[in-house]
Amino acid sequence: MKTRSPARRNFLRGAAAGLAGLAAGSAGLARANEDSLVLGVFPRFSASETTTRYTPLAEYLRERLNRKIVLVTSKDFQSFWRGIEERRYDIVQYNQYHYIRSAKSYQVIAHNKEFGKSTLAGALYVRKDSGITSLAQLRGRTVLFGGGEDAMISYIAPVYMIMQAGLKKEEFTSQFAINPLNSVIGVYRKQADAAGSGDIVIGQPAVKGAINPDELTALAVSEQLLHLPWAVKRTMSAPLREAIQSSLVDLENTETGRNVLKAAQLTGIGKAEDKDYDPHRRMVRLVMGHL
Repeated sequence: MKTRSPARRNFLRGAAAGLAGLAAGSAGLARANEDSLVLGVFPRFSASETTTRYTPLAEYLRERLNRKIVLVTSKDFQSFWRGIEERRYDIVQYNQYHYIRSAKSYQVIAHNKEFGKSTLAGALYVRKDSGITSLAQLRGRTVLFGGGEDAMISYIAPVYMIMQAGLKKEEFTSQFAINPLNSVIGVYRKQADAAGSGDIVIGQPAVKGAINPDELTALAVSEQLLHLPWAVKRTMSAPLREAIQSSLVDLENTETGRNVLKAAQLTGIGKAEDKDYDPHRRMVRLVMGHL
């Protein structure tokens, strides 16, 4: 039988120990990745502003959950939506239409409260001197919407109201401003006949500072709709899902939490469940032709 020299035996022991160390390191990295939660926020603002607003929230969740929270921002909607399709985010904040589209993979747990409200409505604004007093009069006219066709409040809800009045999408011209505020300002400046926006936009300081809102009027306002949703992966365990939900809902109950909300420019976060977004689904079904 062949014997090994002491040096050979020591080398083999060292190699085995090294391999065990590498395996342990890999396992530790895997555990670290498993323990991390990725928080995705849709690009409502620039990446730098999103980071500034939501870093305190990520830190708060890290302390509450005892888990590393990785805040992920996106430079544009396309890259953000790839993250949704690939289920990269464990926790995500996005708009109501985004949630409806991703509801097979994500479960809603909460909603934003902004300016003290849990809901908001879509609205169509016109100039008071335009002579437009009914939605039917938008036939052949130009409507300037705030955001793209995925904007729940400033596109889908206003178009839903127009279609409910008997018009088809091809019977009016759709144009898009960069955001809901700019759509209202554009109509004030006679760049379009009507603005698709939100019901609270007309009172925003940025709008009041740029135009005289008294020269505009709401042609139509939709029903109140629950605000922007927070969702988690459907594969997440119930205890973790409930811990995240309670952490978000508890924010407005402590001074630390209120400071986190202030940084994100929110006034609170409330509980939500899937059926709360059925009114939004009704609008999406008519306007987009799908869910």
